[in-house]
Amino acid sequence: MAIAMNEAEVASLGKTTVVDARGVACPGPMIEAKKAMSGIPMGEVMELWSGDSQTKEDMGFWCEMAGHVFLGVIPARGYDRLFIRRGK
Repeated sequence: MAIAMNEAEVASLGKTTVVDARGVACPGPMIEAKKAMSGIPMGEVMELWSGDSQTKEDMGFWCEMAGHVFLGVIPARGYDRLFIRRGK
């Protein structure tokens, strides 16, 4: 389930780490997110860029399973910006 966000909500997130997984087919963006998450301090936000439409549908499930919080998604030109807060 994709949660819609707006630019004001994104601005309120503060500093984010951007992971560019555009051009990578599923499950590639999820793998990139998992690898990058280990380098992000707990409580901080990762912004994942993905051109694979399935990623925004799978992200909430992965976050729940991994103990992170899926904050939402903003559509961009040809890709989605997904926001995840590291939970553990």
